[in-house]
Amino acid sequence: MENDGPPLNDCCSICHSNFNVPCQANCSHWFCGSCILQVWDHGSALQPCRCPLCRRPIDLLIPTEASMRQRVNPEVGNIIARLESYNRLYGERSSGLIQRLRDLPFLLRRLLRDLLDPQRSLPLVIKARVYVAIFLSVIYLLCPVDIIPEGILGVIGLLDDLIILLICFLHVAAIYRSVLVFRHGGRGDS
Repeated sequence: MENDGPPLNDCCSICHSNFNVPCQANCSHWFCGSCILQVWDHGSALQPCRCPLCRRPIDLLIPTEASMRQRVNPEVGNIIARLESYNRLYGERSSGLIQRLRDLPFLLRRLLRDLLDPQRSLPLVIKARVYVAIFLSVIYLLCPVDIIPEGILGVIGLLDDLIILLICFLHVAAIYRSVLVFRHGGRGDS
């Protein structure tokens, strides 16, 4: 598989077979597109399905680039269209802070891959917002003036730095999540 695909020598945890139109859920687990859509079909149609492995709500399903290139195949095209429909329904929903924190590694890992891979393109506005958020956070972290001074409170004084860093990561992840929803929700440059 390509760099953005499931791990080698792995199989779908639902059908226990090789991946067919592999897609990654926001919990980082990989499934066949048709298999995870069947899980959704057999659950409540009004809410996202839960991951069969970790039981977290799945509100974003990202197919591989190889699958996206094969969408001219009617069977693959149908699965991709249903994944896009799923992402339109659930990908833009506001999730709680705990869910956002759980999605953070998945989103930051994909963002880093997109930023470092010359074959992938992110809109310039998105790249600029990501870089500005990171730059401002680094400036604050390096600045001797703090909301909670380390010199007086010691280790507790690092708390504001950690909060700023967390806010930066959450902001960057939210920006990138909107790109993924746009790209894989049927309105992107597919």
